[in-house]
Amino acid sequence: MPVSPPRALPALLAPPVLLFALITWQVLVDGPLVGVDERASGALVHPDRLSEVLSDLGNVPVAVPVLALALVYVAWHGRAHGADRWWLPPLAGAAAMALVPALVAPLKAWTDRPGTPAVPPAVGYYPSGHTATAVVAYGAATLLLLPLLRSPAVRRGLVLLCVLLVLGASYGLVRRGYHWPLDVVASWCLGAVLLAGVAAAAGRTAPAVTRSTRRSSSGTPSSSSGPS
Repeated sequence: MPVSPPRALPALLAPPVLLFALITWQVLVDGPLVGVDERASGALVHPDRLSEVLSDLGNVPVAVPVLALALVYVAWHGRAHGADRWWLPPLAGAAAMALVPALVAPLKAWTDRPGTPAVPPAVGYYPSGHTATAVVAYGAATLLLLPLLRSPAVRRGLVLLCVLLVLGASYGLVRRGYHWPLDVVASWCLGAVLLAGVAAAAGRTAPAVTRSTRRSSSGTPSSSSGPS
């Protein structure tokens, strides 16, 4: 018997939550993972034009408008087709995006992690706000648009594009030296938790039901079906 979504959700969320807790603990106590992280950063950092451009994929002016367009389209599509609770998926996407700064800012202040040698001396680099922005903006847009796409090829293409955008931003941030690798991985985990809420909201929205279908099902003839 398949596991129901409410029961499956905690099991899906457990790995990112536990991994985020582990990384955060290591950052706070300057544990062994931090040493591995710093050595990995030293091997990966090589600032160049490409890494700078890729890191910009996590900028708010770049990523958030993509999500905003998706939210507007999904809301319009759901309302135009008479979907029940058409407002729930776009609201969940907007809420997930709003939670990014609300969660990341206190975590930065709490962990007080310094940046890599490639950036000016400062603290507050953990977790990566740019990575979390990219994960939630592109991920939520993808989750909300997928149910509206009929072609499997287009759906796969959209998912692939989302993955490439997130990985591109993540790679650029590490390669440019704006963030340690663990800053980025932690934001993947945080983004996965926020996207789980978006996926749950999208899954609870009833399929689109047109007004003409409602009239027909209630016994009132529609203009297309003619008199009964």
